[in-house]
Amino acid sequence: MKNFIAGKYIQQTEYKSFSPTLINELAINWKSDKTLELWGNAKRYLGELNAYSSLIPDVDFFIEMHIIKEATTSSRIEGTKTEIDEAIQPESRIAPEKKDDWQEVRNYIEAMNDSIKNLDKLPLSMRLIKQAHQKLLFGVRGYGKTPGEIRKSQNWIGGGSLKTAKFIPPSSDNLPDLLSDLEKFWHRQDIPELIRIAIAHYQFETIHPFLDGNGRTGRLIITLHLVDLGILSKPTLYLSDFFERKREEYFDALEDARKKNDLESWVQFFLDGVIQTAKKGKRTFDNIIELRKEYDEKILTLGKRAKLAQRLLTKLYSNPVISPREAESFLGITPTPANTLLKAMEEIRMLKEISGQERNRIYILNDYIQLFKN
Repeated sequence: MKNFIAGKYIQQTEYKSFSPTLINELAINWKSDKTLELWGNAKRYLGELNAYSSLIPDVDFFIEMHIIKEATTSSRIEGTKTEIDEAIQPESRIAPEKKDDWQEVRNYIEAMNDSIKNLDKLPLSMRLIKQAHQKLLFGVRGYGKTPGEIRKSQNWIGGGSLKTAKFIPPSSDNLPDLLSDLEKFWHRQDIPELIRIAIAHYQFETIHPFLDGNGRTGRLIITLHLVDLGILSKPTLYLSDFFERKREEYFDALEDARKKNDLESWVQFFLDGVIQTAKKGKRTFDNIIELRKEYDEKILTLGKRAKLAQRLLTKLYSNPVISPREAESFLGITPTPANTLLKAMEEIRMLKEISGQERNRIYILNDYIQLFKN
């Protein structure tokens, strides 16, 4: 990567846009000592994280919460303020002034879930990504900027106009060639998968193919790529938390690759993110296993209600908020036993009531939610 040339600036009418180098045909020598070490560790920790997908029963319930956390974090990088506690709530419980941010997060969750399902029918491709992008922007900020369509006009990053922009991506005229090249690079075989994913993320963010939503889309692609390549059997790794905590380093590393041709530092930053995030993901799964044991022991103290409580708990692992009416519907019971069950689960400190009201009460699986907030 020492000989990497990121691209060149092209004079347009009143500004210069950056035209990145096509990457699919590049000879990329990535085997520096530091990169090799990071790559080896990233592969190892990803393998250990992936093992939880087969070790934990009903793992899909827990993965839903991972997706919710990713959605809130990735959206927060773009300026939304919805937290996990709000993201798990239905729209009817969201304050009017917070609904736009809440909807952006819910769109991200839907886009991720649908894209993972669609990988069974479609390879990782711009067709798949355009479908995800359309869902991301549906009915929210950016909806008027052709969601699901490659831009036909110039966009920019930072600043209020092209004249004050921090970075101006390539002209829309160059996008067909750049995106075709990127799509081929996604499936290139002679570069290790994690190195390829790192370079592909840099290239996607540099191309910035949509008028809006490029950041969220680019981070979503990382997880899709990991699943598509079979590195992960389930979507259990999300880098947005790492990027959000190291926001300035994240943007600086992308910018240095473009301005200083320093692709290697970006790849190393990315691999370090994979390592740290995989380690954190393992700790979360270990904590889930321990908490699940505690819950199972507590449920045994509920006597005749234990069976219903166990059924309800399984539902709460994927959506850890519930009202008495929702419990009635899910369990097929009448109001009195539903209220009694929820209060009993509150008394043994499984559930926490958060409305503070006598009527229309809301319960959350609080200790479980906290595992995803750390």
